[in-house]
Amino acid sequence: MDDTLHDLARAAGVSPHWHDAFGRPQTVPPHALRAILGALGLPAETDALARESLDGLRHTAVPTPPLVTGDVGAPLRVPLPGSGPMRWRITLEEGGLVEGESQGGGLDLPALNVPGYHRLEAGGLDVTLAIAPERCFSIADATGDERARLWGLGVQLYGLKRPGDGGIGDFTALSDFVRHAAGAGASATVLSPVHAAFSADPHHFSPYAPSSRLFLNVLHVDPAGLFGTDAVRQAADALSLGGILSACESAPLVDWVRAGPARLALLRRLFDTELPARPDLVAAYADFRRARGQALEGHARFEALHAHIWGSDLHRWNWRTWPGEYRDATSPAVAAFAREHGSEVEFHAFLQWAAAHGLASAQAAARAAGMPVGLIGDLAVGCDGGGSQCWSAPDDMLIGLSIGAPPDLLNSLGQAWGLAAFSPRALVASGFRSFIAMLRASMAHVGGVRIDHVMGLLRLWMVPDGADPKDGAYLAYPFEDLIRLVALESQRHRTIVTGEDLGTVPDGFRETLASRQILGMQVLWFEREGPRFKTAGEYLPTAMAVTGTHDLPTVAGWWRGRDIDWRAPLGLLGEGIDEPAARAEREADRHALWSTIGDGTPPPAATEPDAAVDAALGFVGRTTAPLVIIPLEDVLGESEQPNLPGTVDDHPNWRRRQPGATAQLLDRPEVKRRLALLDQARQPLA
Repeated sequence: MDDTLHDLARAAGVSPHWHDAFGRPQTVPPHALRAILGALGLPAETDALARESLDGLRHTAVPTPPLVTGDVGAPLRVPLPGSGPMRWRITLEEGGLVEGESQGGGLDLPALNVPGYHRLEAGGLDVTLAIAPERCFSIADATGDERARLWGLGVQLYGLKRPGDGGIGDFTALSDFVRHAAGAGASATVLSPVHAAFSADPHHFSPYAPSSRLFLNVLHVDPAGLFGTDAVRQAADALSLGGILSACESAPLVDWVRAGPARLALLRRLFDTELPARPDLVAAYADFRRARGQALEGHARFEALHAHIWGSDLHRWNWRTWPGEYRDATSPAVAAFAREHGSEVEFHAFLQWAAAHGLASAQAAARAAGMPVGLIGDLAVGCDGGGSQCWSAPDDMLIGLSIGAPPDLLNSLGQAWGLAAFSPRALVASGFRSFIAMLRASMAHVGGVRIDHVMGLLRLWMVPDGADPKDGAYLAYPFEDLIRLVALESQRHRTIVTGEDLGTVPDGFRETLASRQILGMQVLWFEREGPRFKTAGEYLPTAMAVTGTHDLPTVAGWWRGRDIDWRAPLGLLGEGIDEPAARAEREADRHALWSTIGDGTPPPAATEPDAAVDAALGFVGRTTAPLVIIPLEDVLGESEQPNLPGTVDDHPNWRRRQPGATAQLLDRPEVKRRLALLDQARQPLA
């Protein structure tokens, strides 16, 4: 039976075999294959069901998909039922017709020279042709300069400070930040994801485990930016929130559990008392609600339902545990709830308008200040299976599976991240509607998008819920289709694209990304050949260069060994590595790094990292990368990183606030010196 199960898996794009980090062959356990196939809509719980599913795949005629992708200037073949000749007609998106006749057995179309979503009519079928441009919108497109050498800063939005922010960084603080960064020469500001979280649950604040990637985190809305400081002060007094807001604002960490509900309470009161008197805001919100249509309505209903159901029963956080009539977003019961709780639903829809308005304003501020790119958003690899995106479109998602990673050198147990992914079969069957909607939402108010774990466009490690992470399997995705859609939407939104491609990837993968002008990533710590760190001239012109990411130690923290201080007592140093060995290895690495980035003098002491920070920024600035991004923590010389992978409560993940307001931070003498050093290093190469 294993042969049948394995044949079914391969036919469905699931790899029954894989190789681990040591090159050893591994086989996916049958129970895992059965669970993954079931989530794909291919029952395989028994041998008979597996055989029946395989027969269905082999003998059922493949229907013409509702959307077919192609490349501009290349012929395209579209599968069609029937064998006789038929007339066909293509209506181009911007006007114009292309007509012809097929001889049957499939439709061979001539090359189309205009990118876009075109309409094909043939044999009673209506198919969208998504014709992609050759590449994504590029840095050269944004600047008009093929030799542009840009730099930018990476920030954690929640950590930005400004007076009166109530303890959570907001879009107004982001606007302040980009203006100051642009003044120092920055061309871009990279954000961690600002996807929609769970308004009812402030404990659930990781930006990489969102409720939906179609909407925004409303806790970044600045109430005063909409209604004015006087109105906010009056609302805070009426709700007796002054003490909480003041305490949260002065705290060194974001107190999501207190600051989040306080901000929502303020916004709700202002929505009730101030919005009716602001016809300008009412009109803008109404236009937004009409434009976002059913998707926004579904998300707003989810938010209201989640607060109502989970608020009444803490065992029902996940929508799959809700009463049956509320698990279906299209049910009459959900519609009735929305009518009965219309004000709540409207409030959550309004919050999305306010968040979109705030993000768009920050991007406008960046461009007005002279940034050719502006904001670069982050598209998370998945969403929480208990959230809005899965509830609203469960048929498009792999419910019951989690994205993760197989065992590797750093994590011998493998990982399951608790994130749901799109179903590749559903993507094709639905004309990629959810993927396109997600791209459009992610590109709407930014100048660039970073695709987290960009390998997910090709394959993902999927783990059945409750299974050991090592008992997962690689699931293939329609890569050519997805990469074409990314390029098409990138050009339409004039948005550059970068991809987090760290780790081991298949041969040719990075070259394919580069051919589409999707920048990869090169991280200072990982660019090595044995013990030697690569020189600046060895960096690629097809990747973004960075000193670090949110998951890695800062330059000062790495130099001090602060990451070892954290990981050693938590058992996170890696298999077979103890603390003395880790510190000895770090000492050797400090010397190796300094021999590449230093000035020929002996390396500074581990307790004095400032010179190493300066040298690292200057070195990365001198690389051949077209774009360099420096985390704000490195510009400030901080030792603590935003997130420590493998921890939840042991480390203050996604909570650290910056030590001062934006203007104060970037005007510090040592910071101005580093930014000037970076800007000089990024000048055009001779």
